[in-house]
Amino acid sequence: MINFKQKEIIGKLFNAVKEKFPEIEFISVTEGPENPADFWINVTAPEDEEREDELIEFAGDKGTDILLDYGYYFLVMPRKNTQGIGGMKYQEIFV
Repeated sequence: MINFKQKEIIGKLFNAVKEKFPEIEFISVTEGPENPADFWINVTAPEDEEREDELIEFAGDKGTDILLDYGYYFLVMPRKNTQGIGGMKYQEIFV
């Protein structure tokens, strides 16, 4: 279950990534498969693979800062195939 602070951090992380990579869209937030305390922020992947690599590096740096500052682990997951991805949708996080 995502708490209020985690929702706030997810919003800030997504907005920072979206600002640098405006072509991405939010899909959902899911629990990590190995640890339910970890969260994956699923986003659409950029068309260009080099741009996707840049996104992964940028989001990884932001995620590391969050882990060190708050103790929460968030991973931004660029997805090419968005079908069947469950989790909390935009309205549940940002509204």
